[in-house]
Amino acid sequence: MKIYTKTGDKGTTALFGGARVPKFHPRIEAYGTVDELNSWIGYLRDQPIPQPQKDELLQIQHHLFNIGAMLAAEPGKKNLWVPEIEEQHITALEEQIDAMETSLPELKNFILPGGHPIVSQTHIARCVCRRAERLVVQLAEQEEISGMLIIYLNRLSDYLFMLARYLGMHIGVSEIPWIPRKKD
Repeated sequence: MKIYTKTGDKGTTALFGGARVPKFHPRIEAYGTVDELNSWIGYLRDQPIPQPQKDELLQIQHHLFNIGAMLAAEPGKKNLWVPEIEEQHITALEEQIDAMETSLPELKNFILPGGHPIVSQTHIARCVCRRAERLVVQLAEQEEISGMLIIYLNRLSDYLFMLARYLGMHIGVSEIPWIPRKKD
C-alpha cells in the first residue's frame, strides 16, 4: 500500500465508503482531532508512568481508532462494517475513574494544569479530548452520529482529568489550586 495516492491534491478526501468531501468537512475536523488526541495519548503512554495506566491508555487508543473509523464512515452507506464504541467501554472508563478517585484527596478547588511535564501532558490530552467532543457534538447536529461517541469522549475527558491528578500524586507533585483574585 502506497502512503501517497495523490487523490487529495485538490483539497478533498474520501470517507470510508467512497464519498469525497472537502478536507475541512466537519467529519474530517472531528476524526482529525480524535487522531490528534490519540497521538497525545500515545506520547503520554511513552512516559514513565505506572504499567496499569499504560495498559489503560493503550486500550483507549484502540477505542479512539474505532471512533475515528466510525466518524470516517460515509453516512447512510450500507454494507460498511466499522468497529463500535459500546456501553462496556464507557463503563470501563467510569470504573477506572472511580478507582483513581478513591486514592486521591477530595477536590475542593479547581486546579491549575501543571506541576510536572507528565501532568501537563495529561491535561493537554484532556483539552484535545474536549475539543474532539465539541466537534463531534457539532457534527451530530448536522448528521446522524452514534450517541456513544459523545458519551465516550465526555467520559474520557473526565478520565484524563483524574489521571492527571493520579499521576501527579504518584510522582509526588502538589496540585496548584486556582484561587480567584479580585486584583492581581
